[in-house]
Amino acid sequence: MIRINGRLFEPEVLFKEITRPVQKEIIKQMAGYTVIYDYDSINLLKFELLVRENTLRAAEDLNKSGAKFTTFTYAFCNKKYWNRLSNGAFLLKEGAVPSIAITDIVKNGSLYAFECATAKVIVMYLAVLKSIGTRDFNHYFRRLYLYSWHFDEDLPMSQKVGEDYLIGDILHFNNPDFDPKQPWWRAENVIFFGNDKFYGHGVGVTNSRSIINFLNKKRRQNADDSAYLMRLITRPHYKSIYILS
Repeated sequence: MIRINGRLFEPEVLFKEITRPVQKEIIKQMAGYTVIYDYDSINLLKFELLVRENTLRAAEDLNKSGAKFTTFTYAFCNKKYWNRLSNGAFLLKEGAVPSIAITDIVKNGSLYAFECATAKVIVMYLAVLKSIGTRDFNHYFRRLYLYSWHFDEDLPMSQKVGEDYLIGDILHFNNPDFDPKQPWWRAENVIFFGNDKFYGHGVGVTNSRSIINFLNKKRRQNADDSAYLMRLITRPHYKSIYILS
């Protein structure tokens, strides 16, 4: 359910102002859950829908970029914009422009390799850039640090347990019987596109069955438990991003 300034709204009413197909689909998803999605204003709702749609675009761009999957040990980046740290993280170089550096990852993907959690961090920064524009992005994200689940304080993230999956959410496939020799396949973090479609770095854009089958091939010998989609949702705090713009 969708509540704006204390009032519940039906999708048909919102569709008078929200016309983009992907955004309308998100509205339908929200309206179909018993969870209440609360907004101070219609503009805040519109902004969240914009960021969610841009998250899909960013995921598609990263998937097509040619950036490779690897572990933290073997991660590498374009030294023109990033310092590669000993833990496998990428730190924006002094004097580098944040918006140029983050978009370089999708423009020159062959110069980069990282694991799936870092990929989701990159996707979210790209989505925020697309949503708030170059000037504000460069102002607020001057010291980008790309590593696992580390986000800038101006891009707070939250997690919740539930199954009210929305397009643009970060979801998680767990692999409880992962091969201890390949611990990086203990899970796969994905961007949800809706209609059983997900983007995961290292597996591409595919459906849940394909991701589960892939992870099941990365289990220990004589494994009993299949990989599965978790009841865990990771989302940015959209109101905080809205304030930046």
